[in-house]
Amino acid sequence: MGHPSGAGGVSVGAVGAQPLSRAVAGLFAVACGLAVANVYYAQPLLDAMALELGLRPATVGVVVTVTQAGYALGLLLLVPLGDLVERRRLVTGQMFLSVGALAVVGFAPSSAVLLVGMAAVGLLAVVTQVLVAFAATLAAPSERGRVVGMVTSGVVIGILMARTVAGVLADLAGWRSVYVFSSAATLVVALALGRVLPHERLRTRLSYAALLRSVLSLFVEEPVLRVRAVLALLMFASFATLWTPLALLLGAPPFSLSHSQIGLFGLAGLAGALAASRAGRLADRGLGNRTTTAALLILLVSWGAVLLTPRSLWALGLGIVALDLAVQALHVTNQSELYAVRPEARSRLVAGYMVFYSIGSGAGSLGATWVYAHAGWAGVCAQGAGLALVALVFWGLTRVSVARARSAVG
Repeated sequence: MGHPSGAGGVSVGAVGAQPLSRAVAGLFAVACGLAVANVYYAQPLLDAMALELGLRPATVGVVVTVTQAGYALGLLLLVPLGDLVERRRLVTGQMFLSVGALAVVGFAPSSAVLLVGMAAVGLLAVVTQVLVAFAATLAAPSERGRVVGMVTSGVVIGILMARTVAGVLADLAGWRSVYVFSSAATLVVALALGRVLPHERLRTRLSYAALLRSVLSLFVEEPVLRVRAVLALLMFASFATLWTPLALLLGAPPFSLSHSQIGLFGLAGLAGALAASRAGRLADRGLGNRTTTAALLILLVSWGAVLLTPRSLWALGLGIVALDLAVQALHVTNQSELYAVRPEARSRLVAGYMVFYSIGSGAGSLGATWVYAHAGWAGVCAQGAGLALVALVFWGLTRVSVARARSAVG
């Protein structure tokens, strides 16, 4: 099944490139983890940011929302540039700009400057998607799956470790140190990538405007993209519903946990995410729909454990493991199903899909802080479980059309 509009006449080749070594693939993974972590550092720091910069608890979630909005905009406007601009220049350029954006956040004198800096951090963090596609292009065909898996693992670890790193650094030197440290680390990685990334020879018949239009046309042409994008929006809204107000709950009495202690709950999520690594292999065996159903059920049930947090932190830990297992398994399955639809348009499919991911994360964060301020932890859990239930019902209503589209591709 092929569509001329998806192919786009794009041809990309590395000039004199050698097969991607394990060391360089590892550097790609580090760069991806560092870039995506910038989007999530703020979640355990919201209380400290609100206190210092005068943000109200009910609206402090806007810090996460503007970051996710910037990320969504970057997915739509920057990721397609990989077909027009040499990716070596695109990657290093974005990372050097990220150094400046992170420094702006770290030294922000007011909430307005902070929000502008966070929006820029989110916008530039989409370098992660460019790096994954670049790694897939550079890898030898026989090594492509291993390389992409290795680089993608950097993304997952970056997301989950961001809260722990942010908590530890904030306790040691204040929340601003998190962004100053990340700015310095990003500079080091950008310089290293500039030394090892190969040059490319690009040949394309598409203009930048045509590339952007092709992302939108894919939503019209592909039912799998429409369904998986809506699932991404709902599941990541549910995911953000937990993590955004969690620092506000655990940092206040009776828990009064430090930023480091709050950040450690990210390690519980890592266990769930690693357990979800088999989801892609299940999708390869034609079990993607069953995996999706199971993940959505686990996501819904996980909120029952999270609801018990005021009485038991062990219940919170169990809920986090289950929630992260469900979200990461569903995320892997979604992408696996998308890759099977249009091999010639993978980067644009994922860019469109990830826009919905960011919208969900931003909306979930903003809604969760408002709900927590007005309805407490029970209200937060109702929001998270409600989103999971809507996703499950939506999937039940659309899975037949997805199965038909998938069989047509096969």
